[in-house]
Amino acid sequence: TTVARSADEAVAKAAEMLAFHVEGLADDGEVPAPRTLSELRKDPQFKEDAKGAVVAFVPYSPPGKTVRVNMTFDEELLARIDRAAGALGETRSGFVAAAARVRMMGERAAGLQQQTARGARPARRKARVR
Repeated sequence: TTVARSADEAVAKAAEMLAFHVEGLADDGEVPAPRTLSELRKDPQFKEDAKGAVVAFVPYSPPGKTVRVNMTFDEELLARIDRAAGALGETRSGFVAAAARVRMMGERAAGLQQQTARGARPARRKARVR
C-alpha cells in the first residue's frame, strides 16, 4: 500500500517499492514468477486481497548485475556510514545503495508533486541507469 496525491504519483511510488521488495525477495532467494492479470484474477487469494482496491500494473526493471565502483567520501562520513551499516547488519555497499534508493524515491515523489501542483502530467519514459 502506498499513499500519494495523484494516481501518477502512486504508480511511481509503487514502482520504487516493488523494486525494493523484489530485491529483498531475491536476497532471500524467493522471487515468485510474474503473472498476467488473467492469471491473477483466477487466484482466490488475489481476488480476496483486491476487493475494493484499484489494481494497477507498475513499471519494473529487474536489477542489473553488481559492479565495483570507486567512490570518495569524507573520512568522518565514511566512519558514520560504517557504524550505521554495522548496527543494521549490512555491508557498506548495501547501506549506501539503500540510502541512494531512498533519496531517489524522495526526489521522484517531490518531482511528481511539483508537476501535479502545476497541472502537468509526468513524462512517460523508460530510463536505465548504469
